[in-house]
Amino acid sequence: MAEKLERALAPSLLQVIDESHHHEGHSGSRPDGESHFRIRITSAALAGLSRVNQHRKVNEVLAEELKERVHALAIEVVAPAG
Repeated sequence: MAEKLERALAPSLLQVIDESHHHEGHSGSRPDGESHFRIRITSAALAGLSRVNQHRKVNEVLAEELKERVHALAIEVVAPAG
């Protein structure tokens, strides 16, 4: 996921955090993990977009993962420092 986001959005900040261990036994949880993620991102490609459109853009980049493996994705778009 990080590689796809790097290529598509050239972020200045990117954290892809696997939070699957917090969801063990819940719906969508997988025994091998990698089902629940949090993404923190700062990118000029997301600047000026509404929160909904920022999330849509990230979801478009990760459409394949969301269709096949990822059950839940939390997205935090962080404003650039300064």
